[in-house]
Amino acid sequence: MNTTAPSRRAAALVAMTAALALVVSTWIVATAERAAALDPFTGYLMAHFTGESSNNGEQIYLAHSDDGLRWTDLNGSAVVLRSNVGTGGVRDPALVRSPNGDKYWMIATDLCIGCGTSWSTAINNGSRNLVVWESSDLVNWSAPRLLNVAGAIPDGRNAWAPEAIWNPATNDYVLYWATNVPQNGTTKHRIYYARTSDFRTITTPQPYITPSGTNEIIDTQIIEVANSLGGYRYYRANVTGKHITVDASNSILGTWTNLGNLSGLNISNGAVAGSTVVEGPMWMQFNGRNEWAMWLDQFATGRGYMPITSTNLGSVANFRTRATSEYNLGTNRKRHGSILNLTQAEENRVLAKWGTAAPAQRLQSYYFQDRYVRHVNHVVQIDANVTPAQDAQWRIVPGLAGNGTVSFQSVNYPGYYLRHQDYVVVLAQDDGSAGFKADASFTPVAGLASSSWTSYRSSNYPDRYLRHYAYKLRIDPISTATERADATFRPVN
Repeated sequence: MNTTAPSRRAAALVAMTAALALVVSTWIVATAERAAALDPFTGYLMAHFTGESSNNGEQIYLAHSDDGLRWTDLNGSAVVLRSNVGTGGVRDPALVRSPNGDKYWMIATDLCIGCGTSWSTAINNGSRNLVVWESSDLVNWSAPRLLNVAGAIPDGRNAWAPEAIWNPATNDYVLYWATNVPQNGTTKHRIYYARTSDFRTITTPQPYITPSGTNEIIDTQIIEVANSLGGYRYYRANVTGKHITVDASNSILGTWTNLGNLSGLNISNGAVAGSTVVEGPMWMQFNGRNEWAMWLDQFATGRGYMPITSTNLGSVANFRTRATSEYNLGTNRKRHGSILNLTQAEENRVLAKWGTAAPAQRLQSYYFQDRYVRHVNHVVQIDANVTPAQDAQWRIVPGLAGNGTVSFQSVNYPGYYLRHQDYVVVLAQDDGSAGFKADASFTPVAGLASSSWTSYRSSNYPDRYLRHYAYKLRIDPISTATERADATFRPVN
């Protein structure tokens, strides 16, 4: 008889129980983290540009919706993110959220037609880069940076309309975009992809979608559908040739099945006579239900986006058009972008940051009351008769450093603030650092020269105040009557 067997079995049972407890506890922790990241969605955020007809059109704008159909422009309809890299303009922005909801990226085409670039140049010798911003909270964004995606494609001539989607099969993101490439006797846009985990480095680009013949493709976007409703896990809307097509797959990098096109709805990219001519498809799932919208840009008529909706993406026959009375795009014209479903926490942050824009105001000098604080080539000074008027307009917003401070955000350069560097005040873009926040924050106090006016004490140098000297702004200690007058201002509409 083996007298050690029961004790061994007991020991094994204890070990198994401990292992099971570890697995269960790990699962609980992971599930809790995942659940926190996937709190119920309550709203929607759209990133877009507005076109090339204005100086600010090719920058990043945001809009918010409660129901996914009626949209309100954020930040007072002004630019939210501005590119100062590459061509100086951006188009086709895409919002990307990490699986755990702890990181966000904004990626966009590096292209500025409004800056003087011709379409011929953009097509045949355009930027091979994308512009990337990143954030940990969806409201405080890094400075923009360039990501070269098409430089490794032989004779790749541009990089347009980027999108990205998390791929659980490879535990990273599939980043995809259009590049104009001469191949097999045909020069046309094809979709390429690369994998990335941080949008800083990428794998070698590979062909992703290559239409037959002379047909090209520029716009495509993928959406993941829970429980493979309609028979597939992923659906892809494409502007291919002269049609809007829909493909489906159970693997992002696997084989895709074409489900047809939208010609049955009299929708095309120019192939159907009398049709609604569209481009730039944006997917969106309605919160809390199995219904999806594919937003399509009616670029040919300039009427902006329209939604078609479906409760089952498994067939193009399931889509229906919406009456114009059922949706509203707000004030800004929406051009090719993307839509992100928001959790309540995300929605609260977005609306607190951009939901109600502070009024545009001028900052009048007490000493020279015909002069106002303005920026010119990032230098900040006081001037009379400022042209353009927006150079002397500011939004006085809650201070970036908090603690009852205020910050001065430029009206025509959103994301740029007054800050001091070596005691000299300049206009600079928020880089997200604690140092920037402190330098760009000021405590308002009763005016040093008149209590009915206002003076602004530096947040991180509390013995110094915002003042002008030889018409230029700086922060200095204040002691004389002249210095007190120089350091006194009044916000006016």
